[in-house]
Amino acid sequence: MANMMKMMKQAQAMQAKMQKMQDELSEREVEHSVAGGLVTCKATCDGSVTALSIDPKLVDPDDVEMLEDSVLAAVKGALELGKETMAQEMSEITKGMNIPGMPF
Repeated sequence: MANMMKMMKQAQAMQAKMQKMQDELSEREVEHSVAGGLVTCKATCDGSVTALSIDPKLVDPDDVEMLEDSVLAAVKGALELGKETMAQEMSEITKGMNIPGMPF
């Protein structure tokens, strides 16, 4: 019974740490640039895009597709970086434990 109580307390402590980390990561921004830095996207680690910057040099009315591709690549890169950061930070808390239903 004492072992069960100890496990429950450890699980609660880990859950509290995970919640705190998730809250912190939901505010932490990551940044990804493409096209030689002409397009930059910022996003939080929980997947919210917070800023998008496009250098006017990249804007060519005759090549809108290049601009679209660059914007898409920057957004995808920022979101992926946020996701990787979230997984890395959360794995520090779980220490590589295989917890069902958890993406990290």
